[in-house]
Amino acid sequence: MKSYFGYLMAGIGLIGLAMSSPFGKKFLPFMEKVNQESVLIGSLCFVIAGVLVISIFGKSRHGVKGKHIEKEVPIYRGKKIVGYRMED
Repeated sequence: MKSYFGYLMAGIGLIGLAMSSPFGKKFLPFMEKVNQESVLIGSLCFVIAGVLVISIFGKSRHGVKGKHIEKEVPIYRGKKIVGYRMED
């Protein structure tokens, strides 16, 4: 759930970066009066903070934080799989 907050922060930062571009200024005339350096620095801070929140609180593919070290390997009895065990 906390990683969604990171995605939201990064998204707000990307929108801010788009608004400070010449293309964004064409669609939003009030951005001409705003200090562009402030918008750019603030937007970059939001993007960086969002990426940090995603990387800290995000989950990996296996549902746990960090590297998936243990691996399940099958236990055979003849050609039939009878179970699985964890291998280091």
